[in-house]
Amino acid sequence: MNESAGKWMISLGILLVLVGLIWYFFGHKLGFLGRLPGDIRIEKDNFRFYFPITTMILISVLINIVLRLISYFGRS
Repeated sequence: MNESAGKWMISLGILLVLVGLIWYFFGHKLGFLGRLPGDIRIEKDNFRFYFPITTMILISVLINIVLRLISYFGRS
């Protein structure tokens, strides 16, 4: 159990480092995130409501793909 948990912790750490590097070097090119069609944004005088549902779905799919790849290659 400890070996399995350790591998997951290392994988998560590597994933966080990769996301951080992408955000640092390509953050200015990722400005479309949060402004995708389907993201709900309501702005009035004293009120702002923002619900980035499309962005959350896209990020969820990408994380799912990455975790499945890690799981697939981790079996061998």
